Amino acid sequence: MNNVALTASAGKRLIRASCVALAASAALAIIPAHAAPGDAMAKTGTQYKADADMQVVLDELASMGGKPIETLTPAEARQQPTPADAVMSILKKKGKDTSPTALVPGVTSVDREITGAAGNIPARIYTPDGPGPFPVIVYYHGGGWVIADKQVYDGGARGLAKQANAIVVSSDYRRAPEAKFPASHDDAFAAYKWAAENAASINGDPKRLALAGESAGGNMAISTAVAVRDAGLVKPTHILAVYPVAQTGNLNTKSYVDSATAKPLNKPMIEWFVDKLLAKPEDKMDPRLDVVHAKLAGLPPVTIINAQIDPLREDGTMMQAALKKAGVKVDRKVYDGVTHEFFGMAAVVKDAADAQKYGGQALKASFGK
Repeated sequence: MNNVALTASAGKRLIRASCVALAASAALAIIPAHAAPGDAMAKTGTQYKADADMQVVLDELASMGGKPIETLTPAEARQQPTPADAVMSILKKKGKDTSPTALVPGVTSVDREITGAAGNIPARIYTPDGPGPFPVIVYYHGGGWVIADKQVYDGGARGLAKQANAIVVSSDYRRAPEAKFPASHDDAFAAYKWAAENAASINGDPKRLALAGESAGGNMAISTAVAVRDAGLVKPTHILAVYPVAQTGNLNTKSYVDSATAKPLNKPMIEWFVDKLLAKPEDKMDPRLDVVHAKLAGLPPVTIINAQIDPLREDGTMMQAALKKAGVKVDRKVYDGVTHEFFGMAAVVKDAADAQKYGGQALKASFGK
């Protein structure tokens, strides 16, 4: 499951930790816009309050009648309303143009198939206006390796094409449980290899490649960089990991506790994702999933973006520490008052626009002139 830094602004109030015990009976994970701090704690299981613009999205999503993902089959889960649906609904109610070119002017896209690890896989290629050739970012969507696709994560990928002035190859991949781990990671590596070999054919520069992803895709951006290093392929100039899954072995970190029942991502959902993903329990320790214990030395610089109200927040802390220990340059920002999935919401959430600019500038700087 994308400047504001790690400290909270005056408008983002930390709710007293003594209220944590109330979370055990939480039935809802959305904070009503009118809620008092105590009410917010009782209904969310999180210590933190959503910003007003983030809360509008959460309320809209709640109104769409989705069922808890962890109670559904994968096929049912893939049919539930998404945060992207909520954003589009808000824009339509405001009478806004929701066409891609209106939301992100100066970027066009085309859908096609590229070569995966076991056959072709769908991809969407975003191209900024201008003569090119452009740098190329290979981007992986989130969804716990089980749900979602490139369309659900269109907002983040399209925004990065604009902010980084780069072509973005947003690659789908085989999903679990139909294709267990490591099928998704194999497809992610294949997508990068395809981009390296075919960049010129899409008006890209094969010498300026980068990796990016959100949530499960953030995990694959990092693990793909490791695989690329080991295979001796063209090294990416940068990795952007937005609220990445850094490990699946410890679901009891501080943020898994304080955001256990957050929306749109909570601890039961992640447990459900992991159950569907793994062919055998010991796979959770595979360094492609447990990237905090992978051999990280020699990776390019990494930018990590996290949301405050998110079980994966501390995965970002752990990832940052592991990269620093390996001698890899890493920058990280935690955006207060927003939740998992905020990165693609630039049309309605201020911090999302800021996060896209922050991540895009890091990528753009890595490409040089």
